[in-house]
Amino acid sequence: MKRLLPHPALSAMLLIVWLLMANTITVGGIVLGGIFALILPKFTQPFWPDRPRMRFGRAFLAYLAIVVFDIVVANFQVARLILFRRNRDLRARWLIVPIELTTPEAITMLAGTISLTPGTVSSDVSADGRYLLVHALDVADDAAEVARIKTRYQARLQRIFV
Repeated sequence: MKRLLPHPALSAMLLIVWLLMANTITVGGIVLGGIFALILPKFTQPFWPDRPRMRFGRAFLAYLAIVVFDIVVANFQVARLILFRRNRDLRARWLIVPIELTTPEAITMLAGTISLTPGTVSSDVSADGRYLLVHALDVADDAAEVARIKTRYQARLQRIFV
């Protein structure tokens, strides 16, 4: 089975993305997407020497729920900032977030999560992979915001990536 599907999650994601891009579910679309979902992971397998070990369970679903909730709330917060505050009143900051995650996939997921949340953008990872540079649109307390990122996202990702 591993020979046919070296990366089952990647194959599933490719099939889903293919069907979403086709914007219709047909037998031909499923067959063609299935072919891509089987072939592309085989060709990219040499680039994935150590596949990340993840737990797809409660921790992962809870993480997704928190991220979606934070994205919705942050959209309203950024809209309020833009509509009702002047630019000079914004407290934009560069934050240095210490990273305790060890795998590149986990660090990428943390950086992506931060960038998906309106009002924050992951800008850079240090050369040693121990710090993440984040730009935040409006921050009252730098240390509190770093602690929030670490407890809300990083701690949960540590439970997901084994």
